[in-house]
Amino acid sequence: MLKTLPKDKILITVAMTGALVTKEQHADLPVTPDEIAENARLCVEEGAAICHIHGKDKNGGNTSDVAVFKEIKEKVRAKSDAIIQFSTGGGPNLTQEQRIECLDALPEMASLNMGSLMRLSGQYKGTAFCNLPEEIETYLSKMKRLNIKPEMEVYNVAMFKEVNDIIKKGLVEPPYCINLVLGMRYQGALEATPKILTTMIDFLPDNSVFNCAAVGSDQLPITTLNMLLGGAVRVGLEDNIYYNKGVKATNMSLVARTVRIARELGKEPMTPAEAREFIGLKPL
Repeated sequence: MLKTLPKDKILITVAMTGALVTKEQHADLPVTPDEIAENARLCVEEGAAICHIHGKDKNGGNTSDVAVFKEIKEKVRAKSDAIIQFSTGGGPNLTQEQRIECLDALPEMASLNMGSLMRLSGQYKGTAFCNLPEEIETYLSKMKRLNIKPEMEVYNVAMFKEVNDIIKKGLVEPPYCINLVLGMRYQGALEATPKILTTMIDFLPDNSVFNCAAVGSDQLPITTLNMLLGGAVRVGLEDNIYYNKGVKATNMSLVARTVRIARELGKEPMTPAEAREFIGLKPL
């Protein structure tokens, strides 16, 4: 049985920065540790519980520098009780060895991509986003050693084989946090449609807490549907920089809109403390 959210609650992740969006595309994108920490504070005040974070260097590029991640963690924690989740997806410029380095900053959670995809656009078109089974297990062994809970990122139905394999091997602890990522411009990724979302949910293993991220204009309808189906939602500038057509969003405005919709449905956002208890993290 899935671990669906209580009917009167919603769990919100805000994906704050991402690997591909730049300051040139959106001036309000938080990239420095101070900007990320202030965004995290404001997003928690609006109703987010988890902050999904990529590290950036001084030029706004993706970085694996542990010092940057430690500074982000320190500054976020000084301003809020947000659940801190670092990305091991990192960015297309980072190697496998670099992508795992953020774990040394000891976040509470980290994303874990559950299969390989092919990039179809941009500077890195034609290069693989590689996540082989042995690489996934290497990431998991380090997360387990450092007591970091993985959020498994699933882009298509085939990736559930890897999810089920690592569960059988005892490499992850229940409840299993799984994020269904839809609408990415990768070969191997699936479109963000209601039918695909409900099909993906059918493949979830028992005792899963399921989140959903959808890209661009699909973010609002697909996350709302996932909310109705008992799942958590992910919003934020990593996945969508627009509030509506032609109008730029902020992380806070996207969280606030999700909360307004949830409240119309009789749901209150989980606090970080409530979310920690629900997904099996230690109290702060």
